[in-house]
Amino acid sequence: MTQQGVRWSADQVLALAPDASSRKAGSKLGAAGPWSEAGSSGEGMVWGLCKGSGSKPYQTVVDIADASGPAYKCSCPSRKFPCKHALGLLLLWAGEDSVVPSSQPPDWAGEWIEGRRRRATEKRAAGAAGSSSGSGDPEAARRRAERRAERITAGATELEQRLADLLRGGLAGAEQAGYGLWEEMAARMVDAQASGLAARVRELGAIPSSGPGWPVRLLEECALLHLLDQGWLRRERLPDGLAATVRSRIGLPASADGPPVRDRWLVLSQYDTADARLTTRRIWLYGAESARTALLLSYGAAGRAPELALPVGLALDAEVSAYPGAGQLRAALGEQFTPPAPAATRPPGVTPAQAADRYGEALRDDPWLGSVPVTLDRVVPAPDGDSWQLADADGDEALPLTPAARSRPGLWRLVALSGGAPVKVFGECGHRGFTPLTAWPEGPGEAVSLC
Repeated sequence: MTQQGVRWSADQVLALAPDASSRKAGSKLGAAGPWSEAGSSGEGMVWGLCKGSGSKPYQTVVDIADASGPAYKCSCPSRKFPCKHALGLLLLWAGEDSVVPSSQPPDWAGEWIEGRRRRATEKRAAGAAGSSSGSGDPEAARRRAERRAERITAGATELEQRLADLLRGGLAGAEQAGYGLWEEMAARMVDAQASGLAARVRELGAIPSSGPGWPVRLLEECALLHLLDQGWLRRERLPDGLAATVRSRIGLPASADGPPVRDRWLVLSQYDTADARLTTRRIWLYGAESARTALLLSYGAAGRAPELALPVGLALDAEVSAYPGAGQLRAALGEQFTPPAPAATRPPGVTPAQAADRYGEALRDDPWLGSVPVTLDRVVPAPDGDSWQLADADGDEALPLTPAARSRPGLWRLVALSGGAPVKVFGECGHRGFTPLTAWPEGPGEAVSLC
């Protein structure tokens, strides 16, 4: 249950926005003017009526205590979640207590909340019953798994031959062939039910003619793809942990089978990546007692935000269970004992040199790892020619920012937060550099999302 005195900050609310336009529109609705009959309860409910262009106000309600993050309902026609009205309502709630007083919910809000929570309870009960009963036909499931493995093996073997042909003919041929070569190859991997291989092949198609040094980058990625192929073809000889990592990288589904770890998990960052097919949300957590970092992944159909949403800077008392695989940090969110609430804790930090060492060590368990989560302590954003870097305030080391990070508005929020003084920064450190995701000022202050 939420405590009535615990409120989120405006930054934590705006971190839920699905895009920049929703963030801007929601900010305009964060004042009392368009709202009436707004209220909140100690059970994690916030509701209100927002004046719109029509004769009837929009009915907006938010369930803050939902185990998967805030859930929203609004009578407006928007297809975005949360819509601008839900964001405005939460901004209103995050302000003065008198604007959104404690009260009993109206029938329309109470019925929606009650229905949601009843369905969630039924779903958990059905899931528990299903897992206890096991598979209806284990032998049929085994045969399906064998057939899929055979198709993947055939696809990996074909991909090996195509990589050999590419290298034999020279990398210049990749530039002349255009993207069609890679898309056709990726389609073959989809047919082989190896979605991980298909995704990596598509990434290869973006490298030719992508700037100075592209042949070297293409060769590096081809080598990693070859290594993954060989890992699959020789999976029976691999240690269990590495074999599980190979299966995951190939694209085989897995369940979170690690023992549940209960902790007070700090939400370090949340950001989305999207393509024509899928929106993927990545949420990084840090366990205050276990000192573990965990990654939650959730998905939404193209153009729709995933359901799981946890604002940066909040903490939740919950259980998470790890997925199999050596060096894998992905986890599943289990039972949540309290709703997310603001946290004063921060993760411990390391120096830029230690961050680079941490990535190098992680590659031993997962050679295909693009980056690792790292918190840098006492670093200063500084220009480096045409680029930027995070320099150690107490030494002469620095980490360059990735090209993607240099083009994001979050870089300027980081520079403004620092003002030339050291800051603590959480992000992802890899072979392309460091991508900052969240930052804290050196003194007292809330987390600032850079995504």
